[in-house]
This record gives sequence, structure tokens and C-alpha cells, in this order.
Amino acid sequence: MADLLVDTDILIDVARGAEEAVRALEAWETERAIGISAITYMELLVGCRNKREQRAVEQFVERFELVLVNARITEEAIRLLQRYRLSHGLMIADALIAATAIVESIPLVSKNQRDYRFIEGLELWPYP
Repeated sequence: MADLLVDTDILIDVARGAEEAVRALEAWETERAIGISAITYMELLVGCRNKREQRAVEQFVERFELVLVNARITEEAIRLLQRYRLSHGLMIADALIAATAIVESIPLVSKNQRDYRFIEGLELWPYP
């Protein structure tokens, strides 16, 4: 089971070769099993412009544990949207990623702290 859930924004930076993101991911991988939400995988796929990029994403994510969305995660995401959509602008993908971390009791690390910092019950790690 994954010990840390990494958000899409950090993985995009890693794929682009951003040194800070690469170093952070490598450090986390030495200490923990890294997971990504199925939503993160989908977001990475949507960003592909051609088959070559899609194959590169598919190979890249093989190094992580893929955490699939299930009924409990879906229910938690709905609860999060009910609570935070109007007050904080929580988006569907972010709700599903946060719900994954909450339901699976895994800390989430994200570059975009403002997308998650208001969510009660979410263990959000600082980045970097």
C-alpha cells in the first residue's frame, strides 16, 4: 500500500525535468511507497499531445502504486464538494484526489497547497 500520495502538479514538474521536483520525488521514494490517484493518471493522459507522449506517461506511472477510485472515495469526494465547492471553489478532480488520501489514510503532497489546505481530515504535506 502507498505511504504517500503525490499530486499531478508535482509529477508534471518531474516529467519536465524540474530539479526541485525530481529531487523531492527521489527523496520520497527512498523512504516511502509512492502512490498516485487514478485521477492523477487521467490528468497526465489528458495532457498528452501525441502517442509518443502517451507512451512516456504510461511508462512513467509504472513506478507508482495506482490507487483506484472506489465507492468510499466517491462518497467522500461528494461530501467534500458539498462542503467546500461553494466556499472554496473545490474542483471535482481535486475532491477525488483529496478523498483518495483521506479514505486510504495516506498523506497528500501537492505544489498547489491552496487547492487543499482548507480540507479538514486531509494530511497535507508541504512542498518542497
